[in-house]
Amino acid sequence: MRGVFGVAMDDGLKNWLGKVAAAVGYDKQHITRTVAYREIDRWLDGIGADDLNALEISAGWKWRERQWGSFTEMNWPDHDICNVQLDRQFDIIIADNVWEHLLYPYRAARNVHAMLRPGGWFINITPFLIRYHPIPTDCSRWTELGMKHFLEEAGFNPERVVTGSWGNAAAVKANFHRWARTGWQRDLPNDERFPVTVWAMAQKS
Repeated sequence: MRGVFGVAMDDGLKNWLGKVAAAVGYDKQHITRTVAYREIDRWLDGIGADDLNALEISAGWKWRERQWGSFTEMNWPDHDICNVQLDRQFDIIIADNVWEHLLYPYRAARNVHAMLRPGGWFINITPFLIRYHPIPTDCSRWTELGMKHFLEEAGFNPERVVTGSWGNAAAVKANFHRWARTGWQRDLPNDERFPVTVWAMAQKS
């Protein structure tokens, strides 16, 4: 990680700075994710997800920190969700800012559907009004309506797809040149004309 003046930081320093930021109330989380994470955490609390078996595709820090019955990672490039299914099924599968990078998102969604138990949920978080970021590719964007129909086409029950989005013009501008942090902001107003982030929870019948 590059720190102040481009100086490389080791994990110890990075962890220390994270603790200092938390102690003084500075939120280092990317502003594109703050509301989505809050709403999805609330939703998971509501369905009682603590005992469920979860799989995260291209796992980051956020979801492995939750309480689960079990937590499995399926990380690229060892496992390409566009072409690979694991030989087990899960209660919840999470893709956190992954689907915009996939060359074959429909094929990947069908693989997710196959790896879910009946009644299982797919949580998919994607950006919409955000800059191009090829890591290693950047291919697709969806609105809430587009994501709902995409997931229906991939086999999910359209009556059991819950969507949400968050953004505003200031958040769009803040991410033009670098990834903006939530920082000291606590009031994060939503303007439906500027969805920065879109999320969906889709249930398999």
